[in-house]
Amino acid sequence: MSFFVRPSKFRHVFGTPYRRPDCYENLRITRNAWDTNLVKVNPLFISVNLQSGGGGTFTVINHDNTGKLPDNLPCFNGHSASVLDTDFNPFNDYIIASGSEDTKVMIWNIPENGLTESINKSVLTLEGHKKKVGHVLFHPVADNLLASSSADMTIRLWDISKGAEMQNIDCHPQLVQSLDWNYNGDLLTTTCKDKKLRIIDARTGKVASETDGHQGIKGSRVCWLGDSDHIATTGFSRMSDRQLFLWDAKNLKQPLKQEAIDTSSGILMPFYDNDTKLLFLAGKGDGNIRYYEIVDDDTLLYFISEFKSSEPQRGMGFLPKRAVNTNEVEIDRLYKLQNNCIEPISFKVPRKSDAFASDIYPETIGDTPALTCEEFFKGKSAKPILINLETKFKPSAKKELKIDEKEVKANAEKKRAAAEAEKNKPLLDNKELTTKCETLQKENDTLRDTIKLQEMKIKQLEKELHRLKLFR
Repeated sequence: MSFFVRPSKFRHVFGTPYRRPDCYENLRITRNAWDTNLVKVNPLFISVNLQSGGGGTFTVINHDNTGKLPDNLPCFNGHSASVLDTDFNPFNDYIIASGSEDTKVMIWNIPENGLTESINKSVLTLEGHKKKVGHVLFHPVADNLLASSSADMTIRLWDISKGAEMQNIDCHPQLVQSLDWNYNGDLLTTTCKDKKLRIIDARTGKVASETDGHQGIKGSRVCWLGDSDHIATTGFSRMSDRQLFLWDAKNLKQPLKQEAIDTSSGILMPFYDNDTKLLFLAGKGDGNIRYYEIVDDDTLLYFISEFKSSEPQRGMGFLPKRAVNTNEVEIDRLYKLQNNCIEPISFKVPRKSDAFASDIYPETIGDTPALTCEEFFKGKSAKPILINLETKFKPSAKKELKIDEKEVKANAEKKRAAAEAEKNKPLLDNKELTTKCETLQKENDTLRDTIKLQEMKIKQLEKELHRLKLFR
């Protein structure tokens, strides 16, 4: 019997966990139930949210600092409540943002050799959200542009060089569960507790398109598939089966592909490698990482294989492609967060030759911004600047975050003045008050008539029920 095997460079990709001495152990991982990945990675550092007795803390670990970590690990502890999410600046490896239950977003400067002592004062504090900040995410193209989402159901865009709020997106009626930028950062895609998938124009804050997403009551995640017009979402069906949907961003009427995964209860965390077109799905609460290849034919999605482990994962971090080890034909590396340990998992393509595999390492996104924040909001658009991995990428030297202190103070004063004006805003005038009273009176009369009508119907039904009982 003959059979056809689909040709693919990544058909034999396999995942290998690091040896125990090369992991990061003795970590007091946060017990907060908020749904984020808990761990983020850049070419130099690993960030992880920690459990603390009071306030909120997270730490940053050098990649070389493996093994059992000290009990009194130095950390960033400026928040007054639990840290829910962190994100590294893609254009400055020494800058990290954090969002917390204390409603604040803080920007931190990482010392050149990593943390040697705890730091309790941030470089910049961004205030504006009224409830806990659950997600922070830097822009993929514009420098110093940060998005944050909050339980106050807004997404705010910040220029961290000026401490200025550039945009307030308030189109969500319920909690934002996940967000992601498209390839050039012109659009944001979000999933929400109202079970809808939205695509939002980042400059205007208006919804470009929306549709019904996963209909299960549990959370969902969204991931833009690189430079394509496709979006991947993970969530649950009405019967609580885990699902993967692929969407066309230009037409959200219905999914291009619907894949039923399994019946586990943990949320699926999606990660996409635009260079290899591989989509990784890591399940919270289980030890499996499935990976698929996204293709251009009608099938769209091919299952490749699955990395299995007996140790469940609480979170997962995805290493930027520019930092993978090309000498060992490593195409991706994920950092698996367990109860008190971070375990790197390396995904490799088996090759016999020691030569640079140019066919699986196209030019990838580098650490140079294509735009400034001002240029982005003036309407300029650009794709990320790419680099060649054959030249052996080296992280850029430490750059200090230049903050315009005058602008920060001016923006703080504006916010203070606006808050004071809102506080002192007069109540409704007599005409508005009269109109409001008349409207409420009409609503009250309508409700009273409805109640009387319902009472009459109830009495009639009671009589009918009594009559039926007598004739039995």
